[in-house]
Amino acid sequence: MAGIDNIINEILQEAKDKAQSLLDAAKAEADGAYAKANAECADFKEGALEKIERDRAIYQERLNSQKEMRRRQAALKTKQEIIEEVIQAAYKKLAGQDDAAYFAMLLKLTEEHAQKGAGEMLLSGKDLARVPADFADQISAVAQKKGGSLRLSDQAADIENGFILRYSGIDENCTLTALFAEKTDELSDRVHEVLW
Repeated sequence: MAGIDNIINEILQEAKDKAQSLLDAAKAEADGAYAKANAECADFKEGALEKIERDRAIYQERLNSQKEMRRRQAALKTKQEIIEEVIQAAYKKLAGQDDAAYFAMLLKLTEEHAQKGAGEMLLSGKDLARVPADFADQISAVAQKKGGSLRLSDQAADIENGFILRYSGIDENCTLTALFAEKTDELSDRVHEVLW
């Protein structure tokens, strides 16, 4: 019986060794799977953190870009408002000159806009009431230099300042409002150069 016990013990020992071997292999496989899963989690976490950092950097860049754009828009708006104020102040200064300076300015404008042919100048009612006595002669002399004739109309035009030149039924608007509107871009550029 001792022989059978030995065989049984041997079989049991082989079974224990085999079981231990299987347990060790399963443990090693589990440890490997656990290590692999941990490595994959670490890689995923690192990748996720890198993506979050990239996304955060892109978002911050967009925020900075928007902030800079808003700053530039606000600066541009302020510059445009200042330019508009300067142009309006210039307009008011020209329109509000004393009579001698105002009509001297109108005479210079006449020199720039008078044409050949017969024409007439129409002033506002306010300007007709304060026109210098020799102004009609002065505009006539300017027109003659240009090869034309120009007379001062006794009818008031529906304008605030400046004048209308009428040649053969065609009106040329030489009011300060029209002249400033025509030169808005040029005036804006000049004011911008002076201020900035």
